[in-house]
Amino acid sequence: MTVYNINLGIGWASSGVEYAQAYRAQAFRQAKIPAKFIFSDLILGNNIADLTENIGFDDNQIIWLYNFFTDIKIASSTFPLSSFLEQEELSQRGFKVQNDSDSKEVRYQSDQEALTIIPRYSDRQKQTIDQVSYVANNLLIKRDFYSYTKYATEYYSGDTKGNHVIFREFYNEDGSIAYTQHLDSNNQELFEFPQQYFYTKSDLYREMLRQLDFKATDTIILDRMDEDKQLINGPLIFAHHGQAKLFVAVHADHYDKHYTNEHQVLWNNFYEYQFTHYNDVDCFIVATDQQRQLLGKQFKHYYHVQPQIATIPVGSLSKLIKPTEQRKKHSLITASRLANEKHIDWLISAVVAARKVISDVTLDIYGAGGQAGRLQELIKKNHADNYIKLMGQHDLSQVYQQYETYIAGSTSEGFGLSLLEAVGSGLSMIGFDVPYGNQTFIDDQQNGYLLPYEEDWSNAKKERALTDAIIKTFSTADLTKFHEHSYALAEPYLTKNVAKQWQQLLKEDTHA
Repeated sequence: MTVYNINLGIGWASSGVEYAQAYRAQAFRQAKIPAKFIFSDLILGNNIADLTENIGFDDNQIIWLYNFFTDIKIASSTFPLSSFLEQEELSQRGFKVQNDSDSKEVRYQSDQEALTIIPRYSDRQKQTIDQVSYVANNLLIKRDFYSYTKYATEYYSGDTKGNHVIFREFYNEDGSIAYTQHLDSNNQELFEFPQQYFYTKSDLYREMLRQLDFKATDTIILDRMDEDKQLINGPLIFAHHGQAKLFVAVHADHYDKHYTNEHQVLWNNFYEYQFTHYNDVDCFIVATDQQRQLLGKQFKHYYHVQPQIATIPVGSLSKLIKPTEQRKKHSLITASRLANEKHIDWLISAVVAARKVISDVTLDIYGAGGQAGRLQELIKKNHADNYIKLMGQHDLSQVYQQYETYIAGSTSEGFGLSLLEAVGSGLSMIGFDVPYGNQTFIDDQQNGYLLPYEEDWSNAKKERALTDAIIKTFSTADLTKFHEHSYALAEPYLTKNVAKQWQQLLKEDTHA
C-alpha cells in the first residue's frame, strides 16, 4: 500500500497546502504508512530536494515529474565545486577567478574563449554547488543543474532582446540524455524521448500516472490541481487513478456564501471540478468538524447525495509545550502573514483602548507581509511603540509558552495552524465566531472568548468587541482554568493521535 499525495510546486516560502502535506508526512511516518508526494511544476530555481527537505519531507518520499523519467534520485545538492573545476579543466583552459567574495557565486573568466562560467554555491562552507551559468557577450547561453550529479541543462537562444530557453536536457546518472524538453516561442512544450514524443505536459503527466501503475491497495490524495497553465492534472487523475482509492483534500473555505442561496451554491473554483464529480471520489477530507457538517449538508441539499467526508486536522503537535518559566503577565501574541484579511489593525486599536483599563497589557505581532509598514505607522500614531511590537518572522514553537493569551483578528481561517500551536502551548484565546479555525480552537468561556461577529458591523464595533474581551481576560477570567482547557483541546491534535486517524481512515476505505 502506498498513499500518493498530489501537489504542483514548492518554494522556500510555502503555502498552507505544503505545510499540510509536511504534517501529513510526519503522521504517516509515525503510523508507518508508505507515502509519496508528487510535484509537477518545473522547479529549477533551486534543487527541489533542498526545498522539500527544508519543510520536513524525506527525499525518498518525493516524486518530481521532470525527474521521474530518469534514474537520478531526488537528493540534496552535494556536488563539489572542485569536481566541477576538474571535469571542465578550467585552469588548463586558462580561466581566471574574477572574485570570490562572500557572494553565493564565483566567476571564472576566459578572454580567449570569450566566456564567463559562474558556479552557484548550495553551501559555501562545504564548497558544494547547485547551478552553473555560462555567459557569452553578456548573454546567458546555458545553465547546468546539480544535486549529487548533473541532472539537467537548459540552453538559451542567445538573443540580445528576449533571450529565452529553447530546450532542456534531463540526464541519467551515467550522463546520458533521458529526454529533451523543447520549447517554442509561446513556451509550449514538446518532450523527446529515444523511442517516442509527448506533445504536451499533460501527455507527459498521463504517462507518469500510467507507469506508477496504481494498485487497489493504493490511495491518491488530491491536494492541488489545474493551477499550472501547461497542465490539466485534475481530470487526468480522475481518469487514470485505476483501482486506487481517490481522496480529495479541501484546504480552504469551499464555497462563496455571498453567491449561494437555497437554489444554488457557488463552489470555490479550486474545488468545483472535484465537488461536481463527487461520484468518482471515495472520500473528501476537511480539517474541522464544522466544515465537514456544512459540506455534508450542502451535498445533501444541492445534489441529494451523501458522499463520505472525513475530518482529519491539517496540522499536528509533536507534544504539548508547558512554560519553562512564568508567562509574562497581561501579554498578548498574534502570528500570521501581515495581510489585510488578518485585520491586525483591529488588534492594535483594541489593545490601545484596553490599555486605558489594563495599564500593562502588551501585544507582540509575529509574521511578515505587505502590511508591515502600515501597521508600524498605526502603532507610531497611537504612541504605542513601547507596548505593541512587530517581531518579524520566527520559529514560534518555543515562543508561545511565554505569553498568556493568543488573539486573532482574522474573519476566516480554513484551520489556523497558529491557533493550534497556541492551544498546544496552553494559551487562552480571543477571536471572532467565524469558520473554521476559531470555532475549533476557542471554546467560549472555557479557554477564552469566541466573539459574536457580523460582516456589516463597523470596524469600531468589531474593535470594541476585541477590547472588551482583552479587558475581561485580564481582569475577571480564571486564566489557570483557561490554560488547562487549551491543553485539553490540543490533546487530540498530537501527531500520534492524528496518525491513528489516518490509519483508521485508510483501513476503513481499503475494506469498503
